[in-house]
Amino acid sequence: MIHGKTVTVVIPTLNEAKGIKDTLALVPDFVDEVIVVDGDSTDDTRSIAASCGARVILEKRKGYGRAFKSGFAAATTDIIATADGDGTYPIEQLGEVIEHLIQRDLDFVSCSRLPLRDLASMRRRNLVGNYLITKAASILWGNYFSDILSGMWVFRRACLQHMTLHSDSWNFSEEIKLQAWVNLRSKFAEYKIPYRERLGETKLVPWKVGLQNVAYLMAMRTGGVTFVRDLLRKPHDPLKSTAAVDAEDETTRHKGAGSKTTKKATGREKTIVN
Repeated sequence: MIHGKTVTVVIPTLNEAKGIKDTLALVPDFVDEVIVVDGDSTDDTRSIAASCGARVILEKRKGYGRAFKSGFAAATTDIIATADGDGTYPIEQLGEVIEHLIQRDLDFVSCSRLPLRDLASMRRRNLVGNYLITKAASILWGNYFSDILSGMWVFRRACLQHMTLHSDSWNFSEEIKLQAWVNLRSKFAEYKIPYRERLGETKLVPWKVGLQNVAYLMAMRTGGVTFVRDLLRKPHDPLKSTAAVDAEDETTRHKGAGSKTTKKATGREKTIVN
């Protein structure tokens, strides 16, 4: 708890055994719960996360956005923060971001990596792609964004009721920021953070994800996302509800002496299936 507000950190993972332990070790002591949503890793990601004290949710449905939506639905605290499981985002600086959110009476803070403080932290092709997609979003929505694809956000859980989030894929990152800006306006802001080189191998194919992000931006701007969703009759995700995730709990207690996150939550795994 910080400033009277409870906090959950949600981290999506897929084969992040090389980075998840270091990432969790950086989580501040005031965090009430860490939820790791794992996309059915084939390495030791889940066991490592649980031994560090995280609550582990095994999400059988694939996708970066799907993992976040499942994590958000499981969270019950006042504030939700996100990070990746590869050590790239400075989750240890979460306290100052939350103070910024509270002091400025904001609802949603997107942590901006750009411009990079350390050019070695991101491949040139990825950097160029991030700038181009961010520029496209700024033009299409008529508002300046410095980093539309950042994976670290800090927001009040209650603001989810004002958003309709469709994407289950990588473009969830741009969608949640644009939804926040459109629906919250002055309650949305960006906050500059450092960025680090990732631990372990990347899972995305840059050119493919880049094209998908651009296409999704156009679909959002023209209303195509809603049209396709309705055409396929896919129900909206229950993020506007505080109901718990419908799945069986499989609880295992771990004694991880010396781990910061061990004090905050009991390691446990929950499986979600279609």
